Amino acid sequence: MDNDDTNHSPQIGFSRRKLLRGAGASLAMGGAVAATGLNPFGTPAAHAAPGGFPDYAYSGIAFDKDSLRYNPNDEFIFPCIRGVYDRLSNPLGRYYLYYAPHDEPGGICLAYADAIAGPYTEYTGNPIVSRSWGSHYSVSHVSSPHVLWNSQAREMWLYFHGENNTTRLARSTNGIDFTYDRVVLNSSMLPAGTTETSYARVFEYPIPSRGSRYVMVFMVNDASNRRGIGWGWSADGRSWQFAQQPLIRPQDLGVRDLSSPHVLERAGRTFVVYHTDEGLIRITEVGQDFSRRDHLGVFHRPLAGFPDNGRSAAPSFGTDRGVSYMVYEAGHRLNGNIAIARERD
Repeated sequence: MDNDDTNHSPQIGFSRRKLLRGAGASLAMGGAVAATGLNPFGTPAAHAAPGGFPDYAYSGIAFDKDSLRYNPNDEFIFPCIRGVYDRLSNPLGRYYLYYAPHDEPGGICLAYADAIAGPYTEYTGNPIVSRSWGSHYSVSHVSSPHVLWNSQAREMWLYFHGENNTTRLARSTNGIDFTYDRVVLNSSMLPAGTTETSYARVFEYPIPSRGSRYVMVFMVNDASNRRGIGWGWSADGRSWQFAQQPLIRPQDLGVRDLSSPHVLERAGRTFVVYHTDEGLIRITEVGQDFSRRDHLGVFHRPLAGFPDNGRSAAPSFGTDRGVSYMVYEAGHRLNGNIAIARERD
């Protein structure tokens, strides 16, 4: 079924610069998902990652950075792909791709296309959210956009960070013009010594034992300056409770830092995939109530050459006409591209 939004739970049978640069210096429920659930992978693949997920092969770059009108520092991160053709009235294209620079001034940006594979057209009004917003905030940068289709409100809910210790929420009926809502996460909501809480993604994923409808996963940095994956839950997507211990700790994997998590589900099993400072994307099974910690290994390995140059991160997933895609950060963070990979035949 060609209905696609990784906001739904998948139920189909199946130093900051050092982290974000990852191995480039050394070496799930993103946008389009079948309406039947969180799993964006509609059909079995010939090759499989742990958990039975497809293996992905690079297919292209989302856009040529040199052609963009808004490109303040030639680096873009944290893509979020969303199928909007069956949700919004008169959208610019079937798919909206949200992304951002990270370095000052940042800025939440939009591109659109009629296929996940592209080609993508830059929205002429970028950035759609900037580092200053009236009386609400004025910060050095805003970045890491994650857009959730909120099926209850029938709105696009944008979660983004600025500064690095604060995640904010804005809401829209057309996916372009947003109204500021509130701060949803700040480092003060976690144990003393927490310095960063950013790169959040939110999914419609009920946990009955907690009375919640949504889960959030994010990067958390602590007093030891090691970055792990945190998580929280919410009944309404606006007011949140957060686990006071990391969901996934880097020391349990023998690495220094983790970042950019994403929730996926397949055959009744729930997983989190995330970037490590090795440049890889790894996968951990967390269980339906997020109480499990089964580290399954490598989900995706970056290309040694262009565009990954040893680093792939921040995946967002989608299915377009029965084909599974992964949209991700590729390459050195200070010169990164938004890349597209397709499931192998």
